[in-house]
Amino acid sequence: MSLLSPVWTSLLYLAAAVCFILALRGLSSPRTARRGNLVGALGALIAVATVFLSARLENIPWILAAIAVGSAVAAPVARRVKMTQMPQLVALFNGVGGGAAALVALLELGHADNPWVRVAIVFTLLVGAVSFAGSGITFAKLQELMTTRPVVFPGLPAVMGVVLLAAVAAAAAVVLTASVPLAVLLLVLGLAAGVLLVLPVGGADVPIVISLLNAFTGLAVAASGLVLGNVLLVVAGTLVGASGTILTRAMAAAMGRSVAGILFGAFRGGSTAGSTAVSERPVRSSSAEDVAVLLGYAQRVIIVPGYGLAVAQGQHTAAELAQALEARGIEVDFAIHPVAGRMPGHMNVLLAEANVPYESLKEMGEINPEFKTTDVALVVGANDVVNPAAKTSSGSPIYGMPILEVAEARQVVFLKRSMRPGFAGIENDLLYEPQTSLLFGDAKDSLAQVLGAVKAL
Repeated sequence: MSLLSPVWTSLLYLAAAVCFILALRGLSSPRTARRGNLVGALGALIAVATVFLSARLENIPWILAAIAVGSAVAAPVARRVKMTQMPQLVALFNGVGGGAAALVALLELGHADNPWVRVAIVFTLLVGAVSFAGSGITFAKLQELMTTRPVVFPGLPAVMGVVLLAAVAAAAAVVLTASVPLAVLLLVLGLAAGVLLVLPVGGADVPIVISLLNAFTGLAVAASGLVLGNVLLVVAGTLVGASGTILTRAMAAAMGRSVAGILFGAFRGGSTAGSTAVSERPVRSSSAEDVAVLLGYAQRVIIVPGYGLAVAQGQHTAAELAQALEARGIEVDFAIHPVAGRMPGHMNVLLAEANVPYESLKEMGEINPEFKTTDVALVVGANDVVNPAAKTSSGSPIYGMPILEVAEARQVVFLKRSMRPGFAGIENDLLYEPQTSLLFGDAKDSLAQVLGAVKAL
């Protein structure tokens, strides 16, 4: 027996949908992101509670057990995961959502008499399976369980074409016959398509594909809402699908790439994964004391954070260095590239964690004109997002990607662990310019040494 009337059920679903919309609005800014996340969680809680109170559910003990197991696994993982591993966690969560939608559609096939409902079922099966398998490959690449470089083999486009054609044929057959074995075949073909779609993607393109697969999961969830007759699933899935699509396009534009080029660039040698060879050209190295003198007597300093800062967990030391410089009357800002790190907003979140003021975080379009009047640009763990090859080398895999114009600063200091290339796997010619010096070592340790030397000036 339902404990809620249809009117109350609709009102609570509306409240949950409003929470989801407000959550997306809050996530658009680091200042409101935490509140937006909490509002989204509240919307999910309202939605789940409404289903329990309004639907005639069977096997409630099994449902509660599944929720308990999922919570017991997810809560500790989410609390313990490092900031540098957040994209992998997002990929896993996204894949689980797509897989769940596909399994629900498979189970509902036996109850679907309407051909249009079966169309929604096969769409959910295929797209959900692609998202699940593709997300698994992105996780493996980012976790370095497999190579981050594009994986291609002779005949890959032909194999992908055959798989997609077979999937379309199986989908049509399922719509016409409602055959469960054919639906299972469609599920397997979707898994194969997801693997083949992501394998050729490499280097800095992987986070963009995570965003694309997130949009796929949203579409699968929306279609499952049509299958189940649940309006809230349709709304939530559509929101995820639309926001994921917008984010994918924005990230691709920030990389100066097309989405098609990101997915299929490896077939023509255009993926962002270059050679991992290290040049033998000489570079100018510095000590922490040398860097401290440059910073301590500058008037304008711009700090450019990157993935290396996140790996070293040096954000608090970077914030303390900025405070020490500002105490000497030096103007300090942080230059944020939209795809620095491994996910959109990675650097914003990292520095917000260290209580760096929001007004000190300058986006690429705002900060680029200021490099010309900057005395020292301190690059901490970034590489590809400041690489001039994106503007000067038409053969470079990152050619056309908008970059931070660090090369225009009077002095450039790189804090690097080694001379190994960045995530895109290509050399940075800026390292060999006469105005550039390098301080080798762990980013957090190097920053601590520089901070100590600045305080001793």
